[in-house]
Amino acid sequence: MTGPSPAPRPSPPPGDGPRARLLRRLRRGARVVAAELGTASPDAAPLFGGAGPRWVRWLPYLVVFGCVSALLPVTVTVLIQDYRLNGALAGALATAQTAPLLLAVTRPMHAWWIVLTADVLGAFALLGADGTEGRSWPWTPMVVVGYLVLMACLGLREPRRRLVAVWLATGAAGLLFELVSQRYSDGVHLLLFVLSGVVLVVTGALRERGEAQRLLHAQETISEAERAQRTLLEERTRIARELHDVVAHHMSVITVQADSAPYRIDGLPDAAREEFASIAAGARESLTEMRRLLTVLRSDGSAGEKAPQPGLERVPQLVAATVRAGVPAELSLPEALSGGGSGSESGSGGGSGGGEVPPAVDLSAYRIVQEALANVVRHAPGARTRVSITADDRELTVLVVNGPPSGAVSPLEAAGTGHGLVGMRERVRLTGGTLDAGPLPDGGYRVAARLPLDGGDAAPGVGDTDTTGGGS
Repeated sequence: MTGPSPAPRPSPPPGDGPRARLLRRLRRGARVVAAELGTASPDAAPLFGGAGPRWVRWLPYLVVFGCVSALLPVTVTVLIQDYRLNGALAGALATAQTAPLLLAVTRPMHAWWIVLTADVLGAFALLGADGTEGRSWPWTPMVVVGYLVLMACLGLREPRRRLVAVWLATGAAGLLFELVSQRYSDGVHLLLFVLSGVVLVVTGALRERGEAQRLLHAQETISEAERAQRTLLEERTRIARELHDVVAHHMSVITVQADSAPYRIDGLPDAAREEFASIAAGARESLTEMRRLLTVLRSDGSAGEKAPQPGLERVPQLVAATVRAGVPAELSLPEALSGGGSGSESGSGGGSGGGEVPPAVDLSAYRIVQEALANVVRHAPGARTRVSITADDRELTVLVVNGPPSGAVSPLEAAGTGHGLVGMRERVRLTGGTLDAGPLPDGGYRVAARLPLDGGDAAPGVGDTDTTGGGS
């Protein structure tokens, strides 16, 4: 007893066999190739047009002009004498096959269409020539040389898919003539197919490598600009956090004085009492807003420093720490500015002028000295350094000068983060002063800052020279 017979396999619908699928794929591939061959790069700039030296920009023109000058007469001579082609026809074919190479510098796809058409017409013309027997056909040696030059121009200009389409079209043209006449064909079409592929691969790889380098350079430029902007914002945020303590102190004094005025001054009218109350309320509201701003500036989670902000009275400690780090540093700081500290020398270049240094200037001067000494330790180890701080009735002058380094600089310290000069520049701009920073002829570095003591408006008068000699 036999089981049930298996169900018959459904037959594929008409037009869905392997041969039909292959034909559909071939048609899609042909449409893609045709679409690529029908387009060209919109940029008409010449090859190497963006190069710096002039001779590099003129090099493609010289190469193709030399090829045309050599190939044109040789092609005419060979077609007439060897292939025994009519002179007028030989001249027309030779011109059409070689002269478009001059166009390949700016529009290689247009030149390729003209040259390929001329080569195909020339191959058909050579079929009826008397001297074709035993010679290269369908492509003459001059055609092969000119076509390879054209492939080089294409590879340096067009995208990869278009190059593949050109290469396939070259092979299809050679295969067509192989089918037309195997009597004259000597395999030169296969040689041109292989050589053109090699030239396209090499030049295309060079083009893509150049584009990758240009993109990398552009990205590095953007990253450097972003890094500089981030450094500037970080320094401004740091300065804002430090100045919060200075401004908050003054606002607290205003609040206390406004609140206590009615109790300290007898016989104040009601209007004056209300005015003092309004001043105290405005000061308290300003303090609240400043605390909120400080919270935003410290959004990175840092708790901030609890110690008071430093000033000129701590510069001697800063210089002493620098000496312990191996840098022979000297300090010239009048006692009137240092608050009578024992670590400073009596400066010979002026006194304090009897005026009190504003807190913002005091803090900025300390930070400038701190950044300058840090740069000396990092970029000029062992260099003799002198710090001089003087003041008159109008401005405070900070001068830090170091000599050439006496020891080797670590490669890790050769390039800094950029925070040093940026921080100095922003602090000087904050106080409305000027900054002069730059290298010295003997290999040292000089930082000079002038900070006004009259509380003038901030001015963009910062003229510094940022070099690799001392900026961090």
